[in-house]
Amino acid sequence: MAVFSIKKLSELEGAKRIDAELYHPEYLDICHVLATIPYAKLGEIVQKCKKGIFDIKAENYVSDGVPFIRISNLKNGLVDDSDLTFIPFDIHRKEIKTEFHRNDIVISKTAYPAASLLFFEYCNISQDIIGISLKDSWKTRLDPAYVVAFLNSKYGLSEMLQWFQGNIQMHLALPDVKRIIVPILNDNIQKKISEVYTNAHEQNKRSKSLYLQAETLLLKELGLRDFNPKYKKTYTANLSDALSARRIDAEYFQPAYEEVIENIKNYRCGFDKLLKHVENVEPNFDPTKYPEESFCYVELADIDSSIGVIQNTNDIKGREAPSRARRILKKNDVIVSSVEGSLEKVALVDKEHDGCLASTGFFQFRPLKILPEVLLILSRTPVLQSQLKKKCSGTILTAIPKKSLDDIVIPLLPLSTQQEIASLIQKSHEAKKKAKELLSAAKKAVEIAIEKGENDASNYLSL
Repeated sequence: MAVFSIKKLSELEGAKRIDAELYHPEYLDICHVLATIPYAKLGEIVQKCKKGIFDIKAENYVSDGVPFIRISNLKNGLVDDSDLTFIPFDIHRKEIKTEFHRNDIVISKTAYPAASLLFFEYCNISQDIIGISLKDSWKTRLDPAYVVAFLNSKYGLSEMLQWFQGNIQMHLALPDVKRIIVPILNDNIQKKISEVYTNAHEQNKRSKSLYLQAETLLLKELGLRDFNPKYKKTYTANLSDALSARRIDAEYFQPAYEEVIENIKNYRCGFDKLLKHVENVEPNFDPTKYPEESFCYVELADIDSSIGVIQNTNDIKGREAPSRARRILKKNDVIVSSVEGSLEKVALVDKEHDGCLASTGFFQFRPLKILPEVLLILSRTPVLQSQLKKKCSGTILTAIPKKSLDDIVIPLLPLSTQQEIASLIQKSHEAKKKAKELLSAAKKAVEIAIEKGENDASNYLSL
């Protein structure tokens, strides 16, 4: 059924926008609801509203410098620093106009709208991001954390989507960002939301700390804590080895990989083949046979590579599933990227994602004689990462052949050590889940305040 709205010429938002999307009834309804509450337009309350650095290139990134926020870092209302990169101080000083600080706001400009609160003392932003600093005079009336929660609520997202424009690539323009209206809720609600964001940030930090403890415990046990194999520029290999492996490329014979393998084989408790301890699950599910059924679909980009969890999913119908959607996940499976360049995309499947679809871009390991949390850690450390990288082959799309898994080895860790690692990983993932729940609660509280009143929203946050 067609959906339409009728607007008078005098009611159009200027001569530059006469497209129907801007006046979609859903967006207009949202605007009418928000107009019944005291509000301010972003343009009235911002001190600085800037697009990020336009001409920065990957070769400018450094391992230490000024944090550089990219669109991939905007996750669930906070900035995810798991794949954070940095730019040199000289470039930052040159682009000082796009420096932003703690409690400033960053918004996605070119992808699906998303807003995040900054907890960095200072940083810079990419061209796909809009940075916002609130005026000091408004910070007492609109807490930045509350503004982020509103922008990520269904009301804020609707406003941003309404102002998205473009042909091939949709984007938010700075003048349109300033048109977005933000309801002014009471100080009590805003303070509670600010506390929620601070708590979520602390839970994220705790999650990463616990994960690091588990990883350190494993590497220390294996004698790999300070292990740093150096990649050699020149080396030799036996012809018989090349013929046996059916590989003549230099990368396969890189001595750094062999150093890791020898270290595993020298482990005091022994070693064994990976596939004796896990089942390599085949991707044999066809979702197109269930055209009307809804599935949660997991791709490489949906993995939080900092602690090994599935962070996002996409809802798709069976008939819409891409040809690579052929895996059905089960709780405690460990999915490992099989594509070079994203080998760090490894995750442990939790209860929430049991039954999800996953891409054939993953291997799907089902633990048999090893704790799943330990398998996760092994898969994300040099123990498996170096072996997987060695096995990569191909030209245009370099990936790991299934057959090559037969040769991968793992150390046989004592059960007590496995249990200690598993406990730390479980606590890490629980903290991450708690952070996500807190951020969702903040958005929900904003929606309740708009729909039912601020008392109900306050009560909701107090539960």
